[in-house]
Amino acid sequence: MVVRGLRKSYGSLHAVDGVDLEIERGEIFALLGPNGAGKTTTVEILEGYRHRDAGEVTVLGYDPGEERHAMKPLIGIVLQSTGFDHYLTVKETLSMYGDYFPHPRPPDEVIDLVGLGEKRDARVTTLSGGQQRRLDVAIALVGDPELLFLDEPTTGFDPTARREAWHVVKNLAGLGKTILLTTHYMDEAQFLADRVAVIAAGRIVAVGPPSSLAGRDRAHSRVTFRPPPEVALPDDLARALNREGRVELVAENLAATLHQLTDWAVRVGVALDDLEVVRPTLEDIYLELTGGEAAHSDAPLSSATTGRDHRSRPGHRRTGQRGRSAR
Repeated sequence: MVVRGLRKSYGSLHAVDGVDLEIERGEIFALLGPNGAGKTTTVEILEGYRHRDAGEVTVLGYDPGEERHAMKPLIGIVLQSTGFDHYLTVKETLSMYGDYFPHPRPPDEVIDLVGLGEKRDARVTTLSGGQQRRLDVAIALVGDPELLFLDEPTTGFDPTARREAWHVVKNLAGLGKTILLTTHYMDEAQFLADRVAVIAAGRIVAVGPPSSLAGRDRAHSRVTFRPPPEVALPDDLARALNREGRVELVAENLAATLHQLTDWAVRVGVALDDLEVVRPTLEDIYLELTGGEAAHSDAPLSSATTGRDHRSRPGHRRTGQRGRSAR
Protein backbone atom coordinates (compact mmCIF):
# COMPACT_ATOMS: atom_id res chain seq x y z
CA MET A 1 0.00 0.00 0.00
CA VAL A 2 1.41 3.38 -1.02
CA VAL A 3 -0.05 6.81 -0.21
CA ARG A 4 1.54 10.00 -1.49
CA GLY A 5 0.34 13.55 -0.82
CA LEU A 6 -3.16 12.51 0.25
CA ARG A 7 -5.51 15.45 0.82
CA LYS A 8 -9.16 15.81 1.78
CA SER A 9 -10.91 19.03 2.82
CA TYR A 10 -14.38 19.98 3.93
CA GLY A 11 -14.67 23.66 3.14
CA SER A 12 -11.88 25.39 5.04
CA LEU A 13 -11.19 22.31 7.19
CA HIS A 14 -8.19 20.30 5.95
CA ALA A 15 -9.06 16.88 7.41
CA VAL A 16 -6.15 15.18 5.62
CA ASP A 17 -3.33 17.50 4.67
CA GLY A 18 -0.59 15.78 2.67
CA VAL A 19 -0.40 12.29 4.20
CA ASP A 20 2.37 9.95 3.00
CA LEU A 21 2.36 6.27 4.01
CA GLU A 22 3.88 3.02 2.82
CA ILE A 23 2.69 -0.29 4.28
CA GLU A 24 4.39 -3.55 3.38
CA ARG A 25 2.78 -6.92 2.69
CA GLY A 26 2.32 -8.95 5.89
CA GLU A 27 2.81 -5.93 8.15
CA ILE A 28 0.64 -4.92 11.11
CA PHE A 29 0.47 -1.14 10.85
CA ALA A 30 -1.25 1.02 13.50
CA LEU A 31 -2.63 4.51 12.91
CA LEU A 32 -2.84 6.63 16.07
CA GLY A 33 -4.26 10.10 16.44
CA PRO A 34 -6.46 12.30 18.64
CA ASN A 35 -10.10 13.03 17.95
CA GLY A 36 -10.48 14.77 14.59
CA ALA A 37 -6.88 14.11 13.53
CA GLY A 38 -7.88 12.53 10.20
CA LYS A 39 -7.66 8.80 10.97
CA THR A 40 -11.16 7.87 9.86
CA THR A 41 -11.04 10.01 6.72
CA THR A 42 -7.69 8.51 5.71
CA VAL A 43 -8.83 4.92 6.27
CA GLU A 44 -12.13 5.42 4.44
CA ILE A 45 -10.23 6.76 1.41
CA LEU A 46 -7.99 3.68 1.48
CA GLU A 47 -11.06 1.42 1.70
CA GLY A 48 -12.64 3.16 -1.28
CA TYR A 49 -15.56 4.62 0.67
CA ARG A 50 -14.52 8.28 0.40
CA HIS A 51 -13.12 10.26 -2.51
CA ARG A 52 -9.88 12.15 -2.07
CA ASP A 53 -9.24 15.69 -3.27
CA ALA A 54 -5.61 15.11 -4.24
CA GLY A 55 -2.76 12.64 -3.96
CA GLU A 56 -1.89 9.14 -5.15
CA VAL A 57 -3.19 5.98 -3.49
CA THR A 58 -2.43 2.38 -4.41
CA VAL A 59 -3.97 -0.45 -2.39
CA LEU A 60 -3.13 -4.02 -3.48
CA GLY A 61 -2.25 -2.63 -6.89
CA TYR A 62 -5.54 -0.74 -7.28
CA ASP A 63 -6.59 2.87 -6.99
CA PRO A 64 -9.50 2.65 -4.50
CA GLY A 65 -11.06 5.80 -5.94
CA GLU A 66 -11.22 4.36 -9.45
CA GLU A 67 -11.14 0.57 -9.00
CA ARG A 68 -13.12 0.04 -5.81
CA HIS A 69 -15.20 -2.86 -7.14
CA ALA A 70 -12.14 -4.79 -8.28
CA MET A 71 -10.44 -4.19 -4.92
CA LYS A 72 -13.39 -5.20 -2.72
CA PRO A 73 -12.91 -8.98 -2.73
CA LEU A 74 -9.30 -8.52 -1.65
CA ILE A 75 -10.05 -6.60 1.55
CA GLY A 76 -11.84 -7.29 4.82
CA ILE A 77 -13.17 -4.57 7.11
CA VAL A 78 -13.99 -4.80 10.82
CA LEU A 79 -15.98 -1.73 11.85
CA GLN A 80 -16.38 -0.39 15.38
CA SER A 81 -19.98 -1.61 15.41
CA THR A 82 -21.72 -3.96 13.03
CA GLY A 83 -24.95 -5.88 12.79
CA PHE A 84 -25.83 -9.44 11.88
CA ASP A 85 -28.79 -11.79 12.18
CA HIS A 86 -28.75 -12.74 15.85
CA TYR A 87 -30.83 -15.88 15.27
CA LEU A 88 -28.41 -17.55 12.88
CA THR A 89 -25.69 -19.75 14.30
CA VAL A 90 -22.03 -18.77 14.02
CA LYS A 91 -21.46 -21.26 11.21
CA GLU A 92 -24.62 -20.23 9.36
CA THR A 93 -23.53 -16.60 9.54
CA LEU A 94 -20.14 -17.33 8.01
CA SER A 95 -21.62 -19.57 5.35
CA MET A 96 -24.00 -16.78 4.34
CA TYR A 97 -21.26 -14.15 4.07
CA GLY A 98 -18.95 -16.59 2.33
CA ASP A 99 -21.46 -16.84 -0.52
CA TYR A 100 -20.58 -13.28 -1.52
CA PHE A 101 -17.06 -14.36 -2.53
CA PRO A 102 -15.76 -16.46 -5.41
CA HIS A 103 -13.23 -18.37 -3.26
CA PRO A 104 -14.23 -18.19 0.42
CA ARG A 105 -12.35 -19.90 3.22
CA PRO A 106 -14.20 -22.86 4.75
CA PRO A 107 -16.40 -21.57 7.62
CA ASP A 108 -15.12 -24.20 10.05
CA GLU A 109 -11.53 -23.17 9.37
CA VAL A 110 -12.30 -19.49 10.03
CA ILE A 111 -14.25 -20.34 13.19
CA ASP A 112 -11.26 -22.18 14.59
CA LEU A 113 -8.90 -19.40 13.55
CA VAL A 114 -10.76 -16.80 15.65
CA GLY A 115 -11.26 -19.12 18.61
CA LEU A 116 -15.02 -19.72 18.31
CA GLY A 117 -14.84 -23.49 17.90
CA GLU A 118 -16.98 -24.16 20.98
CA LYS A 119 -19.61 -21.70 19.71
CA ARG A 120 -19.81 -23.11 16.19
CA ASP A 121 -23.49 -24.07 16.49
CA ALA A 122 -24.49 -21.36 18.98
CA ARG A 123 -26.87 -18.62 17.90
CA VAL A 124 -25.31 -15.17 17.65
CA THR A 125 -27.71 -13.79 20.26
CA THR A 126 -26.12 -16.05 22.89
CA LEU A 127 -22.55 -14.80 22.29
CA SER A 128 -20.80 -12.43 24.66
CA GLY A 129 -19.62 -9.04 23.43
CA GLY A 130 -16.09 -10.32 22.98
CA GLN A 131 -17.30 -13.39 21.09
CA GLN A 132 -19.41 -11.22 18.79
CA ARG A 133 -16.32 -9.12 18.08
CA ARG A 134 -14.50 -12.33 17.12
CA LEU A 135 -17.38 -13.09 14.79
CA ASP A 136 -16.86 -9.63 13.24
CA VAL A 137 -13.27 -10.62 12.49
CA ALA A 138 -14.37 -14.01 11.16
CA ILE A 139 -16.82 -12.35 8.75
CA ALA A 140 -14.03 -10.11 7.48
CA LEU A 141 -11.81 -13.17 6.98
CA VAL A 142 -14.23 -15.56 5.32
CA GLY A 143 -13.53 -14.10 1.88
CA ASP A 144 -9.80 -14.79 2.36
CA PRO A 145 -8.75 -11.13 2.01
CA GLU A 146 -5.18 -10.05 1.50
CA LEU A 147 -5.66 -6.84 3.50
CA LEU A 148 -7.64 -6.38 6.72
CA PHE A 149 -8.80 -3.03 8.12
CA LEU A 150 -9.47 -3.11 11.88
CA ASP A 151 -11.22 -0.01 13.26
CA GLU A 152 -10.74 0.19 17.06
CA PRO A 153 -10.90 -3.63 17.29
CA THR A 154 -11.04 -3.97 21.10
CA THR A 155 -13.02 -0.91 22.21
CA GLY A 156 -15.19 -1.87 25.17
CA PHE A 157 -13.37 -5.13 25.87
CA ASP A 158 -12.34 -6.19 29.35
CA PRO A 159 -8.57 -6.79 29.78
CA THR A 160 -8.84 -10.55 29.28
CA ALA A 161 -10.90 -10.25 26.11
CA ARG A 162 -8.51 -7.63 24.75
CA ARG A 163 -5.51 -9.93 25.22
CA GLU A 164 -7.35 -12.79 23.54
CA ALA A 165 -8.23 -10.53 20.60
CA TRP A 166 -4.61 -9.45 20.29
CA HIS A 167 -3.51 -13.04 19.86
CA VAL A 168 -6.14 -13.52 17.15
CA VAL A 169 -4.70 -10.54 15.28
CA LYS A 170 -1.16 -11.86 15.69
CA ASN A 171 -2.31 -15.19 14.24
CA LEU A 172 -3.71 -13.39 11.19
CA ALA A 173 -0.36 -11.73 10.57
CA GLY A 174 1.18 -15.19 10.80
CA LEU A 175 -0.97 -16.16 7.81
CA GLY A 176 0.64 -13.40 5.77
CA LYS A 177 -2.27 -10.96 6.03
CA THR A 178 -1.56 -7.25 5.91
CA ILE A 179 -3.37 -5.42 8.72
CA LEU A 180 -4.09 -1.73 9.13
CA LEU A 181 -5.62 -0.91 12.50
CA THR A 182 -6.72 2.24 14.23
CA THR A 183 -6.60 2.23 18.00
CA HIS A 184 -6.52 4.58 20.96
CA TYR A 185 -4.82 2.04 23.23
CA MET A 186 -1.08 2.61 23.45
CA ASP A 187 -0.41 -0.86 24.84
CA GLU A 188 -2.39 -2.35 21.95
CA ALA A 189 -0.30 -0.54 19.37
CA GLN A 190 2.89 -1.52 21.16
CA PHE A 191 1.91 -5.20 21.40
CA LEU A 192 0.49 -5.63 17.90
CA ALA A 193 2.08 -3.21 15.48
CA ASP A 194 5.27 -3.68 13.52
CA ARG A 195 5.12 0.06 12.85
CA VAL A 196 3.03 2.98 14.08
CA ALA A 197 2.09 6.25 12.41
CA VAL A 198 0.93 9.18 14.52
CA ILE A 199 -1.42 11.58 12.75
CA ALA A 200 -2.27 15.05 14.10
CA ALA A 201 -4.19 17.85 12.37
CA GLY A 202 -4.29 15.83 9.15
CA ARG A 203 -0.55 15.26 8.94
CA ILE A 204 1.70 12.32 9.77
CA VAL A 205 4.03 13.56 12.50
CA ALA A 206 5.98 10.34 13.13
CA VAL A 207 6.32 6.83 11.71
CA GLY A 208 8.33 3.94 13.09
CA PRO A 209 8.41 0.82 15.24
CA PRO A 210 6.78 1.35 18.64
CA SER A 211 10.11 0.79 20.39
CA SER A 212 11.86 3.62 18.54
CA LEU A 213 9.05 5.93 17.43
CA ALA A 214 10.27 9.55 17.32
CA GLY A 215 13.56 8.58 18.98
CA ARG A 216 11.94 6.81 21.92
CA ASP A 217 14.84 4.38 22.10
CA ARG A 218 17.25 7.31 22.45
CA ALA A 219 15.16 9.32 24.91
CA HIS A 220 16.50 9.80 28.42
CA SER A 221 15.24 7.54 31.19
CA ARG A 222 14.13 8.88 34.56
CA VAL A 223 15.44 7.48 37.85
CA THR A 224 13.29 8.21 40.90
CA PHE A 225 13.26 7.29 44.59
CA ARG A 226 11.86 8.66 47.86
CA PRO A 227 14.65 9.54 50.30
CA PRO A 228 14.14 8.99 54.04
CA PRO A 229 13.29 12.32 55.71
CA GLU A 230 16.19 12.04 58.17
CA VAL A 231 18.83 11.74 55.42
CA ALA A 232 20.60 14.88 54.25
CA LEU A 233 20.76 14.95 50.46
CA PRO A 234 23.76 16.25 48.54
CA ASP A 235 23.08 19.39 46.53
CA ASP A 236 22.55 17.62 43.17
CA LEU A 237 19.91 15.28 44.63
CA ALA A 238 18.26 18.03 46.69
CA ARG A 239 17.78 20.07 43.50
CA ALA A 240 16.07 17.06 41.90
CA LEU A 241 13.31 16.78 44.53
CA ASN A 242 9.84 17.02 42.96
CA ARG A 243 6.54 18.08 44.50
CA GLU A 244 5.79 14.56 45.68
CA GLY A 245 8.99 14.44 47.69
CA ARG A 246 10.76 12.08 45.32
CA VAL A 247 14.17 12.62 43.82
CA GLU A 248 13.75 12.54 40.03
CA LEU A 249 16.88 12.34 37.89
CA VAL A 250 17.02 12.56 34.10
CA ALA A 251 19.61 9.99 33.05
CA GLU A 252 21.52 10.81 29.90
CA ASN A 253 23.78 7.86 30.74
CA LEU A 254 21.68 5.43 32.75
CA ALA A 255 24.56 3.22 33.88
CA ALA A 256 26.57 6.20 35.12
CA THR A 257 23.58 7.73 36.93
CA LEU A 258 22.75 4.47 38.70
CA HIS A 259 26.40 3.93 39.63
CA GLN A 260 26.68 7.38 41.22
CA LEU A 261 23.33 7.03 43.01
CA THR A 262 23.96 3.56 44.44
CA ASP A 263 27.50 4.53 45.48
CA TRP A 264 26.04 7.42 47.51
CA ALA A 265 23.26 5.22 48.94
CA VAL A 266 25.73 2.57 50.14
CA ARG A 267 27.95 5.19 51.79
CA VAL A 268 25.10 6.80 53.76
CA GLY A 269 23.06 3.62 54.34
CA VAL A 270 19.98 4.41 52.20
CA ALA A 271 18.21 1.24 51.02
CA LEU A 272 16.57 2.70 47.86
CA ASP A 273 13.72 0.18 48.27
CA ASP A 274 11.36 2.12 46.00
CA LEU A 275 13.91 2.95 43.29
CA GLU A 276 12.27 3.17 39.86
CA VAL A 277 13.82 3.43 36.42
CA VAL A 278 11.24 4.73 33.97
CA ARG A 279 11.81 4.70 30.25
CA PRO A 280 9.62 7.00 28.11
CA THR A 281 6.46 5.10 27.17
CA LEU A 282 4.78 5.11 23.79
CA GLU A 283 2.08 7.24 25.40
CA ASP A 284 4.68 9.80 26.52
CA ILE A 285 5.98 10.07 22.97
CA TYR A 286 2.45 10.23 21.58
CA LEU A 287 1.43 13.05 23.91
CA GLU A 288 4.57 14.97 23.00
CA LEU A 289 3.90 14.57 19.27
CA THR A 290 0.24 15.59 19.49
CA GLY A 291 0.60 18.44 21.92
CA GLY A 292 -0.83 16.56 24.88
CA GLU A 293 -4.08 15.41 23.28
CA ALA A 294 -5.38 12.00 24.30
CA ALA A 295 -5.90 9.49 21.52
CA HIS A 296 -9.45 8.68 20.50
CA SER A 297 -11.13 7.57 17.33
CA ASP A 298 -12.42 10.26 14.98
CA ALA A 299 -15.89 11.39 16.02
CA PRO A 300 -18.20 11.09 13.01
CA LEU A 301 -20.12 14.27 12.20
CA SER A 302 -23.09 12.42 10.76
CA SER A 303 -23.80 9.53 8.44
CA ALA A 304 -24.27 12.01 5.63
CA THR A 305 -20.81 13.53 6.03
CA THR A 306 -18.77 10.53 7.04
CA GLY A 307 -20.25 7.82 4.88
CA ARG A 308 -19.64 5.41 7.76
CA ASP A 309 -23.16 4.01 7.65
CA HIS A 310 -22.78 3.14 3.99
CA ARG A 311 -20.08 0.55 4.67
CA SER A 312 -22.55 -2.24 5.43
CA ARG A 313 -21.34 -5.81 5.37
CA PRO A 314 -23.02 -6.97 2.15
CA GLY A 315 -21.51 -4.01 0.31
CA HIS A 316 -18.11 -5.66 0.70
CA ARG A 317 -19.11 -8.91 -0.89
CA ARG A 318 -18.53 -8.35 -4.57
CA THR A 319 -16.42 -10.45 -6.88
CA GLY A 320 -13.52 -9.17 -8.94
CA GLN A 321 -9.99 -9.80 -10.11
CA ARG A 322 -7.34 -11.21 -7.88
CA GLY A 323 -3.60 -11.57 -8.03
CA ARG A 324 -2.22 -8.03 -8.09
CA SER A 325 0.78 -7.09 -5.98
CA ALA A 326 0.41 -6.21 -2.29
CA ARG A 327 1.46 -2.68 -3.01
